[in-house]
Amino acid sequence: MSDIPYAPSRIRALPSWLLGRAAARGHRLVADALASEGMRMMHHAVLSAVAELGPVSQAELGRTLSIDPKDMVAIVNDLQKDELVTRTPDPKDRRKNAIEISAEGRRRLRRTQRLGDEANAELTAALSAEEREQLIALLTRIALPGE
Repeated sequence: MSDIPYAPSRIRALPSWLLGRAAARGHRLVADALASEGMRMMHHAVLSAVAELGPVSQAELGRTLSIDPKDMVAIVNDLQKDELVTRTPDPKDRRKNAIEISAEGRRRLRRTQRLGDEANAELTAALSAEEREQLIALLTRIALPGE
């Protein structure tokens, strides 16, 4: 039995339905791949952002990723507990914390990025390299109109 819910043929032909199904499959593949490294998707997103933006204040990190401040505290706590990030007083404003990726965080991020790439390759395995590039270009135009 398929894990795809039934939808009438008219609905199955709609771009919105197909995008939703593709997104659900992609999410499942990436989540499963990251889980093999003990990482959840939101934690991976935060770790990736810290690597790219850091050192960064916890508040700025939450605003940038549109994560509720209470959720951001929990995620950073988890990442710090696993020694993937450090949290120190921000030298520019000692009332804030500066979050930085640790050496272990960089190692874990390299592994999870590879796993994410492999999951995305599985998602698009039925496409040629040219079709994958075209898909990304088309999805970018749909998801980010005007950019």
